[in-house]
Amino acid sequence: MFQILVVEDNRNLSLLMRARLEQVGYKVIQAENGQEALDVLDSHHIDLIISDIMMPILDGFGLIKNLREANYNMPILVITAKESFEDKEKGFRLGTDDYMVKPVDMNEMLLRVSALLRRAKISNEHKILLGDLVLDYDTLSLTGLDVQIELPKKEFLLLFKLLSYPKQIFTRQQLMSEIWGLDSETDERTVDSHIKKLRKKIDDRPEFKIVTIRGLGYKAEKYSD
Repeated sequence: MFQILVVEDNRNLSLLMRARLEQVGYKVIQAENGQEALDVLDSHHIDLIISDIMMPILDGFGLIKNLREANYNMPILVITAKESFEDKEKGFRLGTDDYMVKPVDMNEMLLRVSALLRRAKISNEHKILLGDLVLDYDTLSLTGLDVQIELPKKEFLLLFKLLSYPKQIFTRQQLMSEIWGLDSETDERTVDSHIKKLRKKIDDRPEFKIVTIRGLGYKAEKYSD
């Protein structure tokens, strides 16, 4: 079960976030400011942080700065009333992964949390082994006894995502949201274009293949362990 830390000094909003997150199966810990959040991290494993910016003692910007300087790499979703471009730029420069402006739609918050957690899983696992093949996140490469390919980042992320969950069908919209981001202005045909390029490079591999699910999206089939 993923454990999420909600850092928010508005008690009613914090309780609402907790209720919605727990409703879909997450475990939630609450803190009222950045210092309390740092104290929580001393004794709990946290998979993702949702944080306000304007809080007493240590604000959200200070929390993000402290976390990244201490090499905490969990995803951080900022939810705040601070809506200026300068505030968003500061948040992303300090190391937040996503930014929402209050008032927020709780369903959209859940979508963003899910996407951030899936993306974190990809980056944390780093390698997938398929027989003699190694799909390496650090080098964006596919290597084996008879192949060595460096892939463009988006093509690599598509392949890594599909092979991380073999036989699971992903819609084009799911892949767009995770790999290009929820706010991307590119359309779903971009996914098809990248899959087509990817297939030209790897479609004859005996270890796996990418399968088109008509009207839905794509999945990967593994043929070796």
